[in-house]
Amino acid sequence: MSNKTIINIKADKEVKDQAKRLAERLGVPLSTVINSFLKQFIRSEEVTFSNARVMTPGLEAVLEEVEKDRKEGKNISGPFNVKEAINHISSL
Repeated sequence: MSNKTIINIKADKEVKDQAKRLAERLGVPLSTVINSFLKQFIRSEEVTFSNARVMTPGLEAVLEEVEKDRKEGKNISGPFNVKEAINHISSL
């Protein structure tokens, strides 16, 4: 007899699809990932919500371009004090 149970949850379709693709890329079923999170939740007795993002190669490329522009004096709009920043944003 199996010691498994089914949990029905609602998740955004895109979140589920992205999680499933990532789990597949890592070579594990999505249920293994979810079980791991549940076990961590039980051990720590806490939930952590984070909006921290991992640096992606695409973001690294954008930041390199921004840094290059900054060094060349391109696309520089500041520094601003708060009032100047608000005026600048309002003018965009």
